[in-house]
Amino acid sequence: MTNVKNGEYRNILVNALVNLGDVVLTTSAIALLKQAYPNARITMLARPVVRQAVENNPVIDEVIIFDYKAKQNSFHKMMDMVKTIKSHHFDLSISFDRKLRPALLCWLAGIPVRIGPDRVFDDKPSRVTWLYTKTIHIKHNLETTLQAETYQEIVRGFTGQTGHERPVFARIMPENEKKADALMATLPLTEKRIALCVKGTFPLKTWPKEYFVKVVDGLSKEYNASFFIVGAPGDRAYADEVIADMHVPVANFCGQTNLVDLAAVIKKSDLFVTVDTGATHIAATTGVPMVTMYGCTSPKRWHPINENARVLTTDEPCCPCKCRADECPSNPKPNCLWHVTPDMVLMNCYTLLTRSC
Repeated sequence: MTNVKNGEYRNILVNALVNLGDVVLTTSAIALLKQAYPNARITMLARPVVRQAVENNPVIDEVIIFDYKAKQNSFHKMMDMVKTIKSHHFDLSISFDRKLRPALLCWLAGIPVRIGPDRVFDDKPSRVTWLYTKTIHIKHNLETTLQAETYQEIVRGFTGQTGHERPVFARIMPENEKKADALMATLPLTEKRIALCVKGTFPLKTWPKEYFVKVVDGLSKEYNASFFIVGAPGDRAYADEVIADMHVPVANFCGQTNLVDLAAVIKKSDLFVTVDTGATHIAATTGVPMVTMYGCTSPKRWHPINENARVLTTDEPCCPCKCRADECPSNPKPNCLWHVTPDMVLMNCYTLLTRSC
């Protein structure tokens, strides 16, 4: 193996063909990798949906987009990607997942040193590790360890480092600031600006609509505040449903921002109240005061890395679970969601807003 101290790896490919929040968390491991090989060029293989999070990122030099779910990913398309990777002459690849396609791509491209974990999301064994030249054993309990630490442990296990890093998001550019200012200008002139993210990626992450109404009611009574909801284009209709029940004006910014615009908007906010989703981890990189409500997932693993973050969970005996909402034993009002009450959220919001005054 190359001597780590000599920093001989100069051209590194990393991949994480996973969801947005996980990709943001992997950047903490890439920052650690950058420390180990400060002279190396680091390229990331990523899905199109996360492109903006990793392009123009301080710890990533280049991005190769791989739309691995697209119908056009025929054998010929796969071989085209192999050629692309091969043309870069990478001397090291590190995988932050155990997906077959990226491991196969790196093997076919002939990258001489290919690193990956034996566990990353679950304890199920995988033959994908056969395609690695070195498999890093993850010793800790996955469910009780921050996911960012699991990603960093892959790098530490290879390089011998002992440090810890934080996630790094794409740089907020002047055009993102301009877009954020334009959106904020549509809000009423108030002392506080409060952002909400109301919809998770699946039902057991989505806090009840009526609870959001009670939180906004409580905050509007205590503060001269304007409110807005952020999210993806597909969240817009659901956000409108939540807004329809509100007793104060709430703007709907869903679908009006790209990922970096979103970071700029949240950074200009005084408070972010959110469910556990990708936006949570983007927001954490801005340092905004934030409260996150967890349903079927656990903050032990998915806590936003931000000193100004507060997380709420009732830590039900069945959590973390893999159920669909209609399978939940406490359906139609899953305990993991309904037992995190508006009063619990408001208490944390008041504390954070008082500290920021």
